[in-house]
Amino acid sequence: MVKIGFIDYFLDEWHANNYPKWFRAASEKLGEEFVVSYAWAELDAPPQGGKTTKEWCEEKGVKACATLEEVCEKSDVLVILSPDNAERHLDYAKVALPYGKRTYIDKTFAPDYATALRIFGIAREHNTPFFSSSALRYAEELKAVDAPDHMITTGGGHLANYMVHQAEMVVAKLGLGISSVTARKQGPVTLFSVDYENGKRATMLHAPAFGFQISMAKENGEVTPFTPAASPFFAAMIADMARFFLDGKPSFDPDETLEVMKLIELCLRAEASPEKPVKM
Repeated sequence: MVKIGFIDYFLDEWHANNYPKWFRAASEKLGEEFVVSYAWAELDAPPQGGKTTKEWCEEKGVKACATLEEVCEKSDVLVILSPDNAERHLDYAKVALPYGKRTYIDKTFAPDYATALRIFGIAREHNTPFFSSSALRYAEELKAVDAPDHMITTGGGHLANYMVHQAEMVVAKLGLGISSVTARKQGPVTLFSVDYENGKRATMLHAPAFGFQISMAKENGEVTPFTPAASPFFAAMIADMARFFLDGKPSFDPDETLEVMKLIELCLRAEASPEKPVKM
């Protein structure tokens, strides 16, 4: 049995509430039991109200730990959650990553590119295997075109928290080498034009009411229609996370996480200065 430790800002949130059931599904698929056994949260309950740590743990059958260090010591592997408070990830990583245990860090990986580099540095210093990803990387719809040259995505929600999903899809398909981002605004819609050094390009359309959709194209004229990301991508991500907990090998180049962070930072800077190409 692989004992998983949850580290969170507060536990009564969507990811912590749903990941345990997908770990149970992954257990059946991989033939190894993955159990969320320990948990710790910085806040005892969500600021907007909800279950306390004790209530959450009793409901889930999880042992509540008094300190972050305790959950790190007792767990076989670690999941740093806090999906809407990425600014807490560095402080959690400073404590968790020196234990050397295989670790997943939830989206958004860091509040900015510089902090992302610091977390990578801590992991390298302690030789700790880890990875981070948006669940949208695991959308089956991304498999429709192999190695596209161009891509269009749509997405909504609060830009700073949810741009990671579009950025993850773009980097998963177009790879490394983003050179600049230009933002253009049309009413409530912001269009981000992402240029690559090798001539590839992505267009990311963001508006609060947009869902996540994908279209991909090749220079030879092959193109897919806009397709909603509707496959069970969260379950697929948790299955890959469980596999990683067994072998310690991320299923994609970790540098892509840094590229995702670079793209998010460029988008946020471009939104503040529309019509001007922004580079790192």
